[in-house]
Amino acid sequence: MSTGIIFILFLIVLTSLCDTISQIFLKSAINYLNVAISPSIKKILQFIFQLVQVPRLWVGFLFSCLSLCIWLFVLSKADLNFAFSADSMHYIFIALASRLILKEKIGLKRCLGTLFIVAGIILVSLS
Repeated sequence: MSTGIIFILFLIVLTSLCDTISQIFLKSAINYLNVAISPSIKKILQFIFQLVQVPRLWVGFLFSCLSLCIWLFVLSKADLNFAFSADSMHYIFIALASRLILKEKIGLKRCLGTLFIVAGIILVSLS
């Protein structure tokens, strides 16, 4: 494998990690509020006002922006088909982080489904 491909794969892993961190912080921010949105404009605006005051939301946005910047660089250097297929590892990262950090239950069917999705994307990228 050439140094360029290894560097691109490193950046794709970094993008996936940033995406995962972003999603964990965003989920944590919304869980922190522990509110149900009602179909009232006033309640929705109150919810948004409360949400933007949660620092975890902004950390999640920061990691999202970082991920986007890295991803744009990756796209400038690699084929979309290769980059997007390699980025499928975020499915694994999200499942692991959900289980380890958020203490969500990951059943056998969901675990197998995630692995099949990743295997399918890898097969598509190799063709």
